[in-house]
Amino acid sequence: MTVLLKKPLSATIPVHAVDATRFAGAAATLPPMQRQWLATLGFKGAPDTHALLPGEDGRIAAVWAGVRAADHPYALSLLPRALPEGAYRLAEGPLALDPTAAALSWQLGSYAFERYKKRPRPAAQLQLPTSAGAQRGLMLAEAITLVRDLVNTPAEDMGPAQLADAAHQLAKAHGARFGQIVGDALLKKNFPAIHAVGRAADAKARAPRLIELTWGKPKDPKLTIVGKGVCFDSGGLDIKSADGMRLMKKDMGGAANALGLASLVMGAKLPVRLQVLIPAVENSISGNAFRPGDVFKTRKGIHIEIGNTDAEGRVILCDALAYGAEGKPDLMIDLATLTGAARVALGAQLPALFCRRMDLARELVDRGLALHDPLWQLPLWKDYHGSIESDIADIVNTGKGPMAGAVTAALFLDDFVPADLDWLHIDLFAWNDGARPGRPAGGEAQTLRTLLAYLEQRFGRG
Repeated sequence: MTVLLKKPLSATIPVHAVDATRFAGAAATLPPMQRQWLATLGFKGAPDTHALLPGEDGRIAAVWAGVRAADHPYALSLLPRALPEGAYRLAEGPLALDPTAAALSWQLGSYAFERYKKRPRPAAQLQLPTSAGAQRGLMLAEAITLVRDLVNTPAEDMGPAQLADAAHQLAKAHGARFGQIVGDALLKKNFPAIHAVGRAADAKARAPRLIELTWGKPKDPKLTIVGKGVCFDSGGLDIKSADGMRLMKKDMGGAANALGLASLVMGAKLPVRLQVLIPAVENSISGNAFRPGDVFKTRKGIHIEIGNTDAEGRVILCDALAYGAEGKPDLMIDLATLTGAARVALGAQLPALFCRRMDLARELVDRGLALHDPLWQLPLWKDYHGSIESDIADIVNTGKGPMAGAVTAALFLDDFVPADLDWLHIDLFAWNDGARPGRPAGGEAQTLRTLLAYLEQRFGRG
């Protein structure tokens, strides 16, 4: 832990947070030598900058840190890896940081994926007084860390079985129930689409499966979260290029984010009946791989034609969504690294939101902007449904052209969700393609804080 909740020791080094608008007034209260030192360094309180003030003994007397706002989720994220090793505390004034933001931002700035390669030194430590806000910050950081670690782990060590193990560990930590349907049992239990995509992988080591986690009281409203768990995507017989395959360990990013959101729902003790569904497969190539032109009858009874085996995510999701809908949840959310088209439209930082209710979509977009955890609405444009209609089946898993690929993928899923069910589909990247403070390059949690805030508002706190 780099954030310790305790009474900060007097021997710790004080950190003075300041924004650019408050800097001049705050600096005026300093002794002339320290004021001149900050001027010499060019420190003016700009976000993600800091300055070390030396003491007469040559040691660090204080740190000044520029932040965007008192409640910004990455306010202090630059510091844990930039500061010398040691213990620090937040000083009073000139800007009092929100305890949640302080704990969250420091913890996220400390993050490094160290399963295979250790950092040369540990991150600096922050000591914070124990409070509900600081505890919430650590809870958020723990969920984000879980997502990052799962996505960053290579497919050799994060196949369908290992993803199931991660869900099982999460279930045990929160007293939830865990189950899975594996391999050919998927056919017996009527999950043919999941089986079709995953059947080409090694039947013993990497068998396809449907993972299920349930938690909560029977009388509470039901929340179902579905996460796409393609643990590696070769593209299948429509094989990807080498460049296209390079990051496909992250194609289970939807499942990772689903587990991260589930950990927050359970950690916050929301009064809901939680169901988490993860269809987990590896899209491999072998003699029994599913083929372009194949037709499969899905759990819902809809026949789907395979236009391209590299559009496998929506194929496994359709069975999971149909199963989730059978339980008549009050709200169903699916999270998936589904389309390159969404990334072309919105880039890596903006997940695409599809929602049948315009008022709810606008509420989520506004909430995401306020929390610096954004998502952006794209339309479920029904007039494009003809693009996924097949000549020999009900629908096809690819559109008839390159346009609106994220929309047609969402429309494919829409066919498996009853019209009267409240449903959110989030097409995310689950990856930082460049490093920013608190957001290192690699696996990333997206929309979790926004969704938790919405769920707390909708269902109330436990």
